[in-house]
Formats: sequence, structure tokens, C-alpha cells
Amino acid sequence: MKEQKQTEFGQYIVADPKICHGQLTFKGTRIMVRTVMEMLAKDYDWHRISSEFDGRLSAEAIAEAITLAGAALVEKTEKRRRAA
Repeated sequence: MKEQKQTEFGQYIVADPKICHGQLTFKGTRIMVRTVMEMLAKDYDWHRISSEFDGRLSAEAIAEAITLAGAALVEKTEKRRRAA
């Protein structure tokens, strides 16, 4: 059986099958990107988010999550538009 490897999505975000079942997390943590995105949607500011995780998330890491989410949304939209 082939062992799955960690996939890096940027400087701060990773998917590792050994951590949180391969969900996107911030490197060196078990903090899921999805959780942080949900906090942003609830209007938590970046400082509050970092504080909720004892300062283990930097503003740069949160910004990378937002940037990657935006890029994924644009890519998905473009694929749908081309398929139509």
C-alpha cells in the first residue's frame, strides 16, 4: 500500500494524512483552516482568532488561508463558466 504524503499549499497551510485525517491545517498545529474560515465568517478579527489559539496563528498564516480560499473560489467559478 502506497503511503500518502503531506501536501503543502503554501508557507503556512498543509494537508497531511497523519494529521486531522488530511484536512487542511496550519503547519505545526492541528488547527483546521476550515475552523479559522468559519471564525472569519462570524466576523472575528485576526487578533481574536490568534488569541483563541494561544497565539499559534500569525496574521500571515490567516492571510494565506484567505488568499488560497479566494483563489480556489475563482478557479472553481472559471471552470464552471468554461463548462457552460
